[in-house]
Amino acid sequence: MESSSSSTKPNNKSSFQLQQPPPSSPPRPSPVKKIVLVAAIASGIQFGWALQLSLLTPYVQLLGIPHKWASLIWLCGPISGLLVQPIVGYHSDRCTSRFGRRRPFIAAGAALVATAVVLIGFAADLGYLFGDSMANDMKPRAIVVFVIGFWILDVANNMLQGPCRALLADLSGNNQKKTRTANAFFSFFMAVGNVLGFAAGSYTHLHNIFPFTATKACDVYCANLKSCFFFSILLLLTLTSIALSYVHEKPWSPEPGNAGNQGGREIEDEEEPAEITPVPLGEIYAALKDLKRPMWILLLVTCLNWIAWFPFLLFDTDWMGREVYGGDSQGNKLVLKLYNNGVRAGALGLMLNSVVVGFTSLGVELLARGVGGVKRLWGIVNFLLAFCLAMTVLVTKLAKSSRRFVTVDGVIVPLPPPAAVKAGALSLFAALGIPLAVTYSIPFALASIFSSASGAGQGLSLGVLNLAIVIPQILVSLGSGPFDAIFGGGNLPAFALGAFAAAASGIFALTMLPSPPPDVSAAKTVTAGFH
Repeated sequence: MESSSSSTKPNNKSSFQLQQPPPSSPPRPSPVKKIVLVAAIASGIQFGWALQLSLLTPYVQLLGIPHKWASLIWLCGPISGLLVQPIVGYHSDRCTSRFGRRRPFIAAGAALVATAVVLIGFAADLGYLFGDSMANDMKPRAIVVFVIGFWILDVANNMLQGPCRALLADLSGNNQKKTRTANAFFSFFMAVGNVLGFAAGSYTHLHNIFPFTATKACDVYCANLKSCFFFSILLLLTLTSIALSYVHEKPWSPEPGNAGNQGGREIEDEEEPAEITPVPLGEIYAALKDLKRPMWILLLVTCLNWIAWFPFLLFDTDWMGREVYGGDSQGNKLVLKLYNNGVRAGALGLMLNSVVVGFTSLGVELLARGVGGVKRLWGIVNFLLAFCLAMTVLVTKLAKSSRRFVTVDGVIVPLPPPAAVKAGALSLFAALGIPLAVTYSIPFALASIFSSASGAGQGLSLGVLNLAIVIPQILVSLGSGPFDAIFGGGNLPAFALGAFAAAASGIFALTMLPSPPPDVSAAKTVTAGFH
């Protein structure tokens, strides 16, 4: 077994520590303009991701997938994050293409995103073309096309985001100030993309720009989704083309005699690239075995944190359409219209959430100093997350108790909720932006700090932390639908479970998580997003 060899490593170093590359002369940082252009690609990535979060769960139910199985569609995100990001990151570190290490992966990822978006947007049309009946609620051929496109989209997003972040690190040239600036720009453009995506998702007449999107198999809601994806493709391909045309990489080769060095250097014309020996997968298991106690506690807190987050991220707009507005994706036209109105209101809530995330991200360090440290801030906002998730139960009960009905053509149809209920639901979306901004930054910063303190490599440390994010996502995707079905088929059971997980995460963060050294915690700030 590979893990058993960790005790015989040279110089008594563990597998976890051996992942850190040997020192090399730091490259010169690039101009800020180049960093901004590469960071701007995050807007295109997040525009599409925002559409996924706000519109795709309702869309799959319109195709006929039952609510309790809709969460299984989202398995591709964590699975691709578990497999694709480490593989792409490893090979992009060692790519010897004449176009550079990162640019080929970024270009391929953008092209795959465009392909996947076309498949998703035209799933209903292709299903009808291949024989789906409009008389049946379930459209199996459309579902197959959608699932294929959705898996390609998540693989492409992971293939695109990792090399973008790596290219920003390359452009920063190991300069701490430039690195912090690059991360700040990437986080800012993530917020911009989210705002644009959620705004597009909440606009009901976008399909009028592309009249051909409305077809016999694709209603107005479906046509609006198509139109949103067209803008997503246009934005991503434009930003990617500008960045890759202006920002050039020089070909890379490992240092002679050291094929594992990630620093590397430029290839001279007369040189042959050195042979690269892949790192065995057993090293990951050896690394887990060698983790120190602070990292294990960090993994526990992060795992509980994402068990809390993922149900809401999956079903937030569905909650607005189903529980708050009283609609039904499988109901008659009037009830379906009410459901779609709720979904669009949820997209507006996600836009407000993104605005709060953007502003909070800029002040995370100030907030941490104000409450006495990053671990205390993380614990406090986890209790805020628990409170907000618990409040979804209250908002749902208020919406149900104040529900009014009218009779239209002999059919009893619910009216939209009162303004106070809508305002309460949107306030929860906005308030959740505070803990989400902290979730995007502090766990990654702590992983970097703890790995530095133990002499471990940064890349593998963040890769191990990613396991504590994607494994809970897989568990939630597999279990939330059947779990909700046990309690009647709504979203509240999973939200309530998330509230308990968030409270537990806050308790462990405050009582068990070690505090990083003040000088280190102030110097290291990492911002990150989930796909």
